[in-house]
Amino acid sequence: MKKSKKIFLTIALTFFILILYLAYDISTRTTFPGQRPVDKELNTSKDSLAVDSVGRDSIHQE
Repeated sequence: MKKSKKIFLTIALTFFILILYLAYDISTRTTFPGQRPVDKELNTSKDSLAVDSVGRDSIHQE
C-alpha cells in the first residue's frame, strides 16, 4: 500500500471515530421530547387570544 493511501485511511478512520463519538455524546445529553414532563404553564384553560396586549378581554369590550 502506498504511503499516501495509508495517510488517507488513517485520517478517514480518525474522522469517522470522531463523528461517532460526537453523535454518542450529543445523544446522551438530550432527551426524547415525549419523555419530558408536561409543563403545567402550557396547559392553561383560558384562551390567550381573548386577551389583548393591554390585558383587557377583547371579547367583553364596550
